[in-house]
Amino acid sequence: MRKPLIAGNWKLHKTIGEAKDLARQLCTKLVDVHNTDIVLAPPFTAITAVAEICTGTAIKVAGQNCYPEPQGAFTGEVSAPQLKDAGCAYVILGHSERRQIFAEDDTFINAKVHAVLQADMQAILCVGETLEQRERGDLFEVLNIQIQNGLNKTSATQMEHLVIAYEPIWAIGTGKTASSEDAAEVHAYIRGLLQGMYSPAIAQNTRIIYGGSVKPDNISALMAQADIDGALVGGASLNAVDFSAIVNFPRSIHMADSAR
Repeated sequence: MRKPLIAGNWKLHKTIGEAKDLARQLCTKLVDVHNTDIVLAPPFTAITAVAEICTGTAIKVAGQNCYPEPQGAFTGEVSAPQLKDAGCAYVILGHSERRQIFAEDDTFINAKVHAVLQADMQAILCVGETLEQRERGDLFEVLNIQIQNGLNKTSATQMEHLVIAYEPIWAIGTGKTASSEDAAEVHAYIRGLLQGMYSPAIAQNTRIIYGGSVKPDNISALMAQADIDGALVGGASLNAVDFSAIVNFPRSIHMADSAR
């Protein structure tokens, strides 16, 4: 059975002091949660402070991005080894905002995947379609290309350290969410794609999480789907009450369905 993973992406929010306050609140509220992996992705400036607060708890810290080279003349960039040194256990890669705003392509993202895995951290690879691509009927073709290219030369062993996050771009920060049935269909497709690329065992063991306006009032319906293993949470992760409610979704629903 795949262990649920709930990750909070704080994006470009929170000063160091604000990040520490939120981390402390979450450590208190989630102290008794042991059956879900919890990940916080603060801005780069607050990673070490948040990691120190979360030391000794079940909460892990993630970087929101990284550069594929370990060091060099790359002004303004942060490497995977530096993120690990700062306290990260995960790194989010290929987020739609990186793809759209910063024009990152699959080849560049794939290089980051290998950098993160080489640094002995877990990679969260984001994939997803625009509304135009969905309406044009290109959804599965887009996902196929993003996953095939994003996982290029990633071995079966390395897949044990990789999470895929499906985030329909049209649902991020818009308040719109793919219906639980639509999300389930896409997650099942991704799992089938992984089976063809690797093996049934890799497909069954890889966690595929959903991102796109996840909130306390829709997490239960999403997690009731057998192939949805968690969530990449944006805005709701900035509020300790909301994020805690998402982490504490009714587990009996997910455990029953994922065991089918």
